[in-house]
Amino acid sequence: MTNSVHQVEEVLVATLVQVIVIILAARAAGNAATALRQPRVVGEIVAGLILGPSCFGFLFPEASAAIFDPLGMPVIQILSQIGLILLMFQIGSDFDFGHLRTPRNRQATILIAISSIAAPLGVGGLLGYLTAPILAPGVDPLIYSLFLSVAFSITAVPVLGRILREYALTQTDIGVISISAAAVNDVVGWTLLAAIAALASAQFTLGGSGLQILGLIALAAVLRLFGRPLVDRLLRAMPVADGQVPPQLMVIVLALIFMAGIATQKLGVFTIFGGFLLGLLFHRHRDFVDAWQRQLGQFVLVFFLPIFFTYTGLGTNIAGLDTATDLAWCAAIFTAATLSKVLPVYAASRIAGLDAVQSTATGLLMNTRGLMELIVLNIGFSLGFIPQDVFTMLVIMAVGTTMMTGPLVRRALHLSKYRSSAMIEA
Repeated sequence: MTNSVHQVEEVLVATLVQVIVIILAARAAGNAATALRQPRVVGEIVAGLILGPSCFGFLFPEASAAIFDPLGMPVIQILSQIGLILLMFQIGSDFDFGHLRTPRNRQATILIAISSIAAPLGVGGLLGYLTAPILAPGVDPLIYSLFLSVAFSITAVPVLGRILREYALTQTDIGVISISAAAVNDVVGWTLLAAIAALASAQFTLGGSGLQILGLIALAAVLRLFGRPLVDRLLRAMPVADGQVPPQLMVIVLALIFMAGIATQKLGVFTIFGGFLLGLLFHRHRDFVDAWQRQLGQFVLVFFLPIFFTYTGLGTNIAGLDTATDLAWCAAIFTAATLSKVLPVYAASRIAGLDAVQSTATGLLMNTRGLMELIVLNIGFSLGFIPQDVFTMLVIMAVGTTMMTGPLVRRALHLSKYRSSAMIEA
């Protein structure tokens, strides 16, 4: 018994050391990012890369090994996923989807979702087919090309949501259209990823994928038909008082968030989408949403989210590209991924009736990939279908497209027309 308690204490201390380093580094990097007029999330992503083998682990390997003791990493990983589920709930609850009642916005969401998936899938697949003999010799070219297609098509809903929050775009047409299209984009992307992973391991069946899609549709229908009245009853029985969510209601909502995450995971889609779907049930109750964000939202933003962003960066090494040829291929991948997102989305937005400024901003927003992209890349890398150099190139593409989003969107929108005078401080 004593030995067991001692082991638990060792794991606890290792975890606490890592949490201290992560949240302090993420906060400092986030402050630096906002000073440079970047979204705070960009600083947190960069903090993860700096703390990982790309920088700190490379320069100070002994110190890195001491701080990021493997004993604490499983706990850090779980904390990061819990934070992501809670963020997705906040994103879902914070958006005014009344904007989608207008035919123009509904049409725009559908067209943008289709264009933001189809074009990158095609370009990524073509680039994968052409580069397989050069960049991925010895790897199954079909599976490699499919992974590249999904990597090109991903739009990072959590990162996009946080950028929209920080630029006060959540209540605008382009904000709602973008996050709605990105949610569709990612559900399709994760479903394709599950199918490709199954194909790579020889476990794919058409019937299984069909059941997965039907299961997701059924879950969304159940939440719409039964979850929405349940939420209404809960909030009537335990109303927000003096701007505070009652403790009993908070416990029930937390349980529902995690239950929804379990449901989507059992359907073969990541737990984060359960949190997002449940958040949609609450968005009509503005007093609850505001109180929730004051009481719990700030803690999610300053504690859980930096852990998520930093954890993923800890496993990424971007120092491996050391030849002109590698850099040329990296530039080609970056350019192809960006153009295959921005241009088709711009065209779809214009067809749907958005003006040139809105269409440009929407195309740039949908190009946000962030660390959701890194999850896809890590899956492909761990299965052996994305070589190390290609993995590094795709990581650079993911981080670069995220970093360029804020400044370019701000410039496209001229800020004052679409956001408040100051960014929302996380």
